[in-house]
Amino acid sequence: MRLNFMKRAKLNKFWMLLAFTAVLICAGLAAQNAYAAGDFSGVEIRIGGGANKGGLTAPLQILVLMTVLSLLPAILVSVTSFTRLIIVSHFLRQALGTQTMPPNQVLIGLSLFLTFFIMQPVGERVNQQALQPMLNGKITEMQALDQACIPLRQFMLKYTREKDLALFLNIAKQHKPQNMNDLPMNIIIPSFMISELKTAFSIGFVLFIPFLIIDMVVASVLLSMGMMQLPPVVISTPFKILLFVMVDGWNLVIGSLVRSFY
Repeated sequence: MRLNFMKRAKLNKFWMLLAFTAVLICAGLAAQNAYAAGDFSGVEIRIGGGANKGGLTAPLQILVLMTVLSLLPAILVSVTSFTRLIIVSHFLRQALGTQTMPPNQVLIGLSLFLTFFIMQPVGERVNQQALQPMLNGKITEMQALDQACIPLRQFMLKYTREKDLALFLNIAKQHKPQNMNDLPMNIIIPSFMISELKTAFSIGFVLFIPFLIIDMVVASVLLSMGMMQLPPVVISTPFKILLFVMVDGWNLVIGSLVRSFY
């Protein structure tokens, strides 16, 4: 118990030191910018000051950027097509019976780049409607965030079931809005994830069927031959891989997954 308490105390000190270092870095960057501009009157963190009315000062912009980068993996999984792609990929590997082949790194990399391909139209709209106007000083950071949510909201609502939306509306005790675009993001995001999980599991079930038939045939043949000590997986796995290669399985699976978002 004492060792766990000491480890916890050391971990808290580490995070405090890390946070203090981040604050020092932000302050140093702000001081360097002020010094380069010839006006080194100190570091000031404020909201809504300066030439950018209603915007954030440079240190707070850096802090917000670091926060967004830390939350980027969760955002990627929550509001994009990554969830469906990675789950179907793992189902396919289990159906083939190849255990760790392809490796997790390969599946994650493939799903990541397929996500970039699928989400490219949404990313272009976010860039045109939110990022570029914010960089040009036409809108504030909060306005850019609201503008960026519009394309993501439309994408998620396109693949979200009304049943899942109704579930979270009932849990939150909110009435169904007149317009679907008026739904808050805290309702849309979990509803979208549940819908994606159902879709991915449905696709995974369909992928399992042909390979399950091969397993049953091989098991029946081995049983009829009296070879009960030989695991059927040893014999069925090469046949499943051969079938998958002959039908060009990766082309069919990946093509069907990408087309499901168009």
